[in-house]
Amino acid sequence: RCRPVMLVSRRVKRLLGLVPGKERFGVYRFLPFFFLLGGAMEWFMINVRIGKETFYDVYRRKRSERQYEARME
Repeated sequence: RCRPVMLVSRRVKRLLGLVPGKERFGVYRFLPFFFLLGGAMEWFMINVRIGKETFYDVYRRKRSERQYEARME
């Protein structure tokens, strides 16, 4: 009898095996997916507002607050 974890593992292996270029590129054949994921994350952080702010709005505000505190010391 097959355990559910083993079934999921087998499915994941089969799905990963469908990605072409295994013999030529090995594990590096997955790099384009990571580049796309990174680009999508960057776009999301720049353009998607959660509440009234994007990630970069918060980042810039915190950076300027740290610079202000450093000047006051």
